[in-house]
Amino acid sequence: MKGRRLFVAALVAALGPLGFITTMLQAQTQEPEVMQGARIAAQGTAAGAPPCAQCHAVNGVSDASGAFPRLVGQSADYLAEQLRDFASGLRTNALMTPIAQALSPDDIADVSAYYAGIDAPFPPLVPGAAALLKRGAQLAKLGSAGQQIQSCDNCHGPDGAGEPPAIPYLAGQYAQYIVSTLEMWQQGDRKNSPDAMAVVAKKLGDDDVAAVAAYYQQVRATLEATESRKAADSVTAAPESQAKQ
Repeated sequence: MKGRRLFVAALVAALGPLGFITTMLQAQTQEPEVMQGARIAAQGTAAGAPPCAQCHAVNGVSDASGAFPRLVGQSADYLAEQLRDFASGLRTNALMTPIAQALSPDDIADVSAYYAGIDAPFPPLVPGAAALLKRGAQLAKLGSAGQQIQSCDNCHGPDGAGEPPAIPYLAGQYAQYIVSTLEMWQQGDRKNSPDAMAVVAKKLGDDDVAAVAAYYQQVRATLEATESRKAADSVTAAPESQAKQ
């Protein structure tokens, strides 16, 4: 990491302004070091950033309380952008702001690539009340004409699967985290989507926020359970079909 920065600095000094532009373009295409990202996640950095695993776990699933978001499998571009937004003040958080400010651009690229590349399970979570999930599904899939809200899936993909690299998945994200981040947009503490998420969030009532959060928390588990049942049924049906032949 240090070697990369020293190498870039030497090229800038040797090549002048034109060399600076060329070098920056090359730096932007540099592949992140995933193993270094794993070290940052587990150990933190020499500059003072603590291990990401303290809150988000080494595998990026956090602790299922919803106090901290699930990171695993979000796109590297999205994760890196959020860290830059914490550092710049577009997102404000007493924990994340100083941590992001202690990370170098290389650190951000490396740890984002690490968490984006992990494959970790979605833990089973207690689903919300049926009426709450029904309202959440309506907002997610259809939106609300009366409130002039488009469906969440319109941006976040079918069943909240995400639209990488820019838009995160919501399916399987913790309800408490979804609630808290929507409230941040409502209160103006999160400023990195002023023309989209801030507008939508301010049209949602408290019940709407709770409903859509509860829906997205359980939707992935529901889909996976349905797929498992279909797979099991097909295995069971195969011998019966063969016996009839």
